[in-house]
Amino acid sequence: MSDVSTLSDPIRKRLMDGVVIPAHPLALNSKRQLDERRQRALTRYYSESGAGGIAVGVHTTQFEIRDPRFGLYRPVLELAAETMNTCEESMDDPLVRVAGIAGNTAQALEEAEVAAGLGYHLGLVSLAAFQGVSNETLLEHIRVVSEVIPVFGFYLQPSVGGIRLDYAFWRKAAEIENLVGIKMAPFNRYETLNVLRAVLASGRSKKIALYTGNDDNIFIDLLNRFQFEEGGESIGIRGGLLGQWAVWTNQAAKDFQDIKKVKACTNVVPDEFMVRANQLTDANAAIFDVANGFAGCIPGIHEILRRQGLLEGRWTLNPQEELSPGQMEEIDRVYNAYPSLNDDAFVKENSDRWLS
Repeated sequence: MSDVSTLSDPIRKRLMDGVVIPAHPLALNSKRQLDERRQRALTRYYSESGAGGIAVGVHTTQFEIRDPRFGLYRPVLELAAETMNTCEESMDDPLVRVAGIAGNTAQALEEAEVAAGLGYHLGLVSLAAFQGVSNETLLEHIRVVSEVIPVFGFYLQPSVGGIRLDYAFWRKAAEIENLVGIKMAPFNRYETLNVLRAVLASGRSKKIALYTGNDDNIFIDLLNRFQFEEGGESIGIRGGLLGQWAVWTNQAAKDFQDIKKVKACTNVVPDEFMVRANQLTDANAAIFDVANGFAGCIPGIHEILRRQGLLEGRWTLNPQEELSPGQMEEIDRVYNAYPSLNDDAFVKENSDRWLS
């Protein structure tokens, strides 16, 4: 692999230790144009919230940034990279930089080149463009991209455009040397277990960082150990790369550290962790608009950030994309029901500086 871009040891260690990686939203003004000031403010927010990395150009950033009408893929990644560079000057550890990679192989290679050139460490490779193809075609796509940038495998739930990826696919994918992480976001326990079982069977579980993308099961994924043979080796999920963590990030980082402490010190999970797990899932259902098939997912994230003053409005690149009927009321409900989940005080204390 001498000619292949590989992950540096410090970034590999951070990834394997487990970190909070929020999925970066897109800040727009009322004309639905990029609001660079607020986009930078969001990056500063995540960098100072306790996140160990940031994912840019992913679903939460809006896949439409790739549309030639907008031409925002490179500008958005570049803006985030520049801001992370500045933020890292006052940080002890580097941020794990993840770039979303989408489209057919030609497009994916172009995006991988852009991301690698801007200093991103990993490419989160979406396979949504490969409906109905063979596993071998999917695997070859990942192999080719992995020669340009280390790959974060991605199981995106089919309900928002992903495709089903079976055990056989993940078993072979785990053998790709430059596949160094997997985000599991099928929102399906059976499919999540398939990924875990495949990675364990590959013998590379100590070289592949498994991250939850299951916003409906964050605590459960992070707290669990998974064992597929009685008395056999177990495997765990190291961190999360989540749209839910695009909001209330400082509190999420605190919760994540508490989870790591519990896992390191005891095999007994306190009852309050399980209660909080269900509360966060309930809050996520409102923010992600589960009742309407996730139609208001991105506007829901934007609404939280708007309330905190980090975004001016909920605008997306798609004028038809807005909160669903009843979603605002559901967000109000969970906001009032679970005040300890938010980080409003932290944002209020720092937002003027981030927006300056």
